[in-house]
Amino acid sequence: MERNVSQSPLRDTRVVVPESRELDLFTSMLERLGARVVRCPLIVVRDVPDTTELDAWIGRLSQGQYDSIIFYTGEGVTRICAAADRLGMKAAALGALAKARKIARGPKPVAALRKLGLGVDVVAEQPTTEGVLALLPALPLGGTRIGVQLYPEADDTALRTALEAAGAAFDPVLPYQYISDEADERVALVIQEMAAGRVDLIAFTSSPQVRRLTDVAQRLGLTAELARALETTKIAAVGPLTADAVNQAGGQTAIQPSNNFHLKPLVAEIVRTLGS
Repeated sequence: MERNVSQSPLRDTRVVVPESRELDLFTSMLERLGARVVRCPLIVVRDVPDTTELDAWIGRLSQGQYDSIIFYTGEGVTRICAAADRLGMKAAALGALAKARKIARGPKPVAALRKLGLGVDVVAEQPTTEGVLALLPALPLGGTRIGVQLYPEADDTALRTALEAAGAAFDPVLPYQYISDEADERVALVIQEMAAGRVDLIAFTSSPQVRRLTDVAQRLGLTAELARALETTKIAAVGPLTADAVNQAGGQTAIQPSNNFHLKPLVAEIVRTLGS
């Protein structure tokens, strides 16, 4: 059956989707609105290859050694829970999490913790490291031990310094890694399509996607093409961290949800901006 034009606000809009984990979901959301999606998954999330440090951290968590735990990402919550299950410590870990003060950088770790039946005590107003740092002066941290779930490429220097200055012990863990997904040659073709003006929008859902695009352009001598691509193509970013990465790459974000940095608000903002 032919799609009703009124139900296709993105009809004939060509959108590059660099998402990996929720690629099918994001694609289907856009295609239902009439968009022509170019799939180009740039980054895939994997468990860390050596789990020694992660397993030891979960052991300390399960023993109730953390007074507070800072979660940066929903992916981190999920991976820590899965690792605890692998170790036969899931019940102990969840029990310890229930007792500890839980601090979330943004809505994604909040949602992941709620799926586990756990509430969150403190949430940063802005989902950034600066947002987390702004919370700390109001919290009793002296003499406490803080578990910190990091994410790949995170710079923990400022957080470590602030916690230690407040008299807290800083105990970080990295439960997953990013690896390249789509082949460089495929990414190069997408850059060239964007530079030629044959793409209407690229919708980034994480800052590593932006950095992978830049890395490929540098390796293959496509820096000028990428600059033209970012100038020619409208850019959507799921949230402020991703938008910052776009700016650092030389682009300018035209579409970004004002809050609730998830796929549904991103798609709604794309429709509001580009919808016919």
